[in-house]
Amino acid sequence: MQTRSERFKSTNTSDFPTVTGREIEWKFSPIAKLRPLIEGVLDGGAWHYDTVATPGVSIEWVDRADASVGSAGVPEDRASANAWSSFERALAITIDGDEIEDLALERSGLDGAPRAAHTIITAKKHSRGHIVLHNSGAALLAENVEIIVEDGADLTVVSVQQWNDDAIHLASHFARVGRDAKLRHVSVSLDGDVIRINPSVHLVSEGADVELYGAYFATTGQHIEQQVFVDHDAPKTKSRVTYKGALQGRGAHTVWIGDVLIRQSAAGTDSYEQNRNLLLTDGARADSIPNLEIETGDIAGAGHASASGRFDDEQLFYLQARGISEEEARRLVVRGFLAEIVQRIGSPELQKRLESAIESALVPEGAQS
Repeated sequence: MQTRSERFKSTNTSDFPTVTGREIEWKFSPIAKLRPLIEGVLDGGAWHYDTVATPGVSIEWVDRADASVGSAGVPEDRASANAWSSFERALAITIDGDEIEDLALERSGLDGAPRAAHTIITAKKHSRGHIVLHNSGAALLAENVEIIVEDGADLTVVSVQQWNDDAIHLASHFARVGRDAKLRHVSVSLDGDVIRINPSVHLVSEGADVELYGAYFATTGQHIEQQVFVDHDAPKTKSRVTYKGALQGRGAHTVWIGDVLIRQSAAGTDSYEQNRNLLLTDGARADSIPNLEIETGDIAGAGHASASGRFDDEQLFYLQARGISEEEARRLVVRGFLAEIVQRIGSPELQKRLESAIESALVPEGAQS
């Protein structure tokens, strides 16, 4: 039996066999649409981004031979390895300061050609930072994002996917969290044809703490996938994983797989993961698979939960009984359902933009084909 921690890893595409769609990491994914990123040639050149200079935060392009490349993790699937083999330079974002440093990085204009990208985010010792990576426009993109949180640092990384309707985006996020350091990772996926964001977090030193949040809204024919892995490898580490999604329309499909490993070396670990899905119409499908591996009995707590269901009729009745239309009542319920995650972003302006995008995606159930 293969455990999550024993998956094969390599930075070379050729080390992985050809993907058939029957593999454990690909069996829920629309392989035909992803084939150009899994097997094809990718443009690994530098890409354009927009941002505002922020004191305490540096941004630079570094060579693929830079010592920071590979600090947080190594690919576990062929698409991630293809992106790793193809990128020419990595975008390195470094936070170094004891005040909270905020940086918003906007990426668009990737033109829809098959591309690879590599980003490295480093929070230096005892630094504090809030980084927002906002994606929009056309995309056929496979990328790797490395996140290094050094001892005593406190970092929030928000990844927002608001691509064009035909965009395809595969991303592996690797994080390494040091002693008494904290990482908050928030993924918000709203627009695009296929979006697959897989965060993997390694808690390597005592007192490391991670919070992983995800919000997603899938509409007709859209596929949104997340495969989460938290590796507790040191004593007194803590993790909280909460992903919530709403689905509307025939063929809307979401996948959430949550793997948590508590190693024998991780005495005193406290871990909990949960996934909630709200199905707004017939014809939508949500796959939710929590997995928990525990190799020591000396833990503070460990648990998981998963639930997928339709609207609560009593909630709708309560709102309609107070003069609110059914359509508006549905909007209010979905907003409230996803608000727990959106509010974790920490940026009021971005939060309002995302709430507006969620509302605009909601249409009366009868309008869905």
